[in-house]
Amino acid sequence: MHASIDQLWQRYRAIHPQAPEQTPIAYHFCDNAADAAICLALVLSGQKQATACSLAELELNGDPIPQVGDYAIVTNWEGEAQCVIQTHTVVIQKFADVDDAFAHAEGEGDKSLAWWRTAHQQYFTRVLAGTNYAVDDALEIACEQFKLVFRAD
Repeated sequence: MHASIDQLWQRYRAIHPQAPEQTPIAYHFCDNAADAAICLALVLSGQKQATACSLAELELNGDPIPQVGDYAIVTNWEGEAQCVIQTHTVVIQKFADVDDAFAHAEGEGDKSLAWWRTAHQQYFTRVLAGTNYAVDDALEIACEQFKLVFRAD
């Protein structure tokens, strides 16, 4: 874990002492450096306020399903802490049931549901390749909406 993660959390806690002592989960978006940089920039600009992860991916990685009130530290591809986000909504639904409003909240591409479906179908196919999980309309997705609460800069 990059030292900046704990440092950023301690800076946040100095301003918000009611926040949990334990440093929250830290991660970068996406499965490649280019997309991770795009998504990070969108979060920092306030345009990206949601993210979607398949329950299969969470299970394979041993990660918990996001919960309302959770904090997370978003890093760049290199693992350096860039901001703190806090989850305010989590809806578990099938891939086919993700709607326009959620696609728009994710803030990626042209913000359309069609763009979201294509991009996420490709992403889930890559990250679930070689597993027993099918990437289809029944794939369960954790649709998480969050608020940017603190920036590293």
